[in-house]
This record gives sequence, C-alpha cells and structure tokens, in this order.
Amino acid sequence: MRRGLQIIALGLVVAGLGYGGIYFAGTARSRQMLQSPQPELEWLKQEYHLDAAEFARISRLHNAYLPRCATHCRRIDELNRKLALALAATSSLTPEIKTLLTERARERADCQAEMLEHFFEVSRTMPADQGRRYLAWVQEQTCLQEPAMMHHAESVPVSHH
Repeated sequence: MRRGLQIIALGLVVAGLGYGGIYFAGTARSRQMLQSPQPELEWLKQEYHLDAAEFARISRLHNAYLPRCATHCRRIDELNRKLALALAATSSLTPEIKTLLTERARERADCQAEMLEHFFEVSRTMPADQGRRYLAWVQEQTCLQEPAMMHHAESVPVSHH
C-alpha cells in the first residue's frame, strides 16, 4: 500500500514538473516581450522583423501619437456620459440628444482619421512589404470593425399594446 502511494506521489511530482516545463517554454517569448521597455510595441518588432532603427522610429511615432489618442478617448468618454444623462432624463429624442450624437460621431470620426494617419506613418517607416502587410492588418482590426448593430427593421423590438 505504502509503495503504491509513493509511486502515485512521484507520478504527480513528475507530471507537475513536466507541466511547468512545458508552460514556461511555451510562454518564454511572451514573458520576454513583457520585459522590454515598450511591451505594447514588442509584438510589432517581432511580427514585422523590424531592426533597431525601424523600431526606434516607430517607437517615437507611437509616443507622439499617445497624447492625441488619449485626448480623443477622454472627449468620447465625456460625450458618452453626457449622452447617458440626457437619455436617462427623457423618453424622447430631444435636440440635445441629437446634438450629442452628432458631436460624438464627429469626435469618433476625427479619432479614426488621426489613428489611420498614424497607421500610414508607421507603415511608411517599415520595409515596403512589411508596411503593406501591417497596414492591411491594422485596417482590418480597427477601421473596418464597427460595433455590431441591428440593420434590419425586422430585428428591432417593437412593443405591442
């Protein structure tokens, strides 16, 4: 009986060590990227095989873009809060709500245009083939992705009295 427990315990230890080894080997690249000075950009360096000079140029562009991006985000958040308050105070579409919707749409469009210009700038700092591949990827991930909305009249819920 005692021999059987020792074998089971040894098996569990070996299995745990094996799992730990596989886990650490499998996450080594991710952990290495997190240790870099700019982990949010390290994937870009790896994926697009950027040399040090290309990566430095992209890092400078990224750092210059961040404050502009944050400004847009704060403004959109502010408009979302105002819109939520306006919607909570009424059961009809008011001129204030229409204005807030228009302002928010304009701010989002300005944000997207500035973001796209940033992507174009980044793509131009890369080797041509990598720049085209990067630009296609970011456009698919950002500009071409809109929140899903119901586009068909039959999908809109209607209350029946």
